[in-house]
Amino acid sequence: MTIAIIEFGGSNCNLDVLHVLEDVVGADAERVWYKETDLDRFEGAVIPGGFSYGDYLRSGAIASRTPIMNSVKKMADEGKPVMGICNGFQILTESGLLDGALTTNEYPKFRCEWTSLRVETTDSPFTSAFKEGEIIRIPIAHMDGNFYADEPTLSAMEDEELVAFRYVNSEGRVTDEANPNGSQENIAGILNHKRNVMGLMPHPERASESVLGSDDGVRMFKSMVEYISSR
Repeated sequence: MTIAIIEFGGSNCNLDVLHVLEDVVGADAERVWYKETDLDRFEGAVIPGGFSYGDYLRSGAIASRTPIMNSVKKMADEGKPVMGICNGFQILTESGLLDGALTTNEYPKFRCEWTSLRVETTDSPFTSAFKEGEIIRIPIAHMDGNFYADEPTLSAMEDEELVAFRYVNSEGRVTDEANPNGSQENIAGILNHKRNVMGLMPHPERASESVLGSDDGVRMFKSMVEYISSR
């Protein structure tokens, strides 16, 4: 079992993800450059954060149109788990693997801070190690993290329980003050309709060891590895 870490020009969280997967979780992982076109040897993929192609045009827009994303789509179609973190989330929406879009923060500045998230579902390859309703602590680092979707899409997400995480206050309540970017309904992470693709703006790799201030994020990677092992 090997997990691909997809790299583009401007990716900068790739080594963090590699460290967590290999050194913390104990999984096999491999960095894969965007020119690769065959991902059949991998059982899952993580698209890490960063600023692919300098966020030119729109965040994630150019990366979403590279040949490797056709292979990522193939992985998703085969039921393999794909996680996109921050810029990776933006790439997944731009490529059509996830619904909605990510736009400039409501207050148009880069935000880098700790956030509290509420786990909205444990029915996914990325959240099975959590408890529904659990409050976890994960940092953000983005300028274009404002999630938008039209009302029918949001309604379908609610009906199918496709919202994975929401921004909440320390008591677990959804409030405007707890929302760092203006995302609709405080959405921090979502799933696709098959539930095997997840995008989230917070950085779980930066909260995967207690020395960093939180190890809540490591359970997303452990959930993913356990799912792959069970397939």
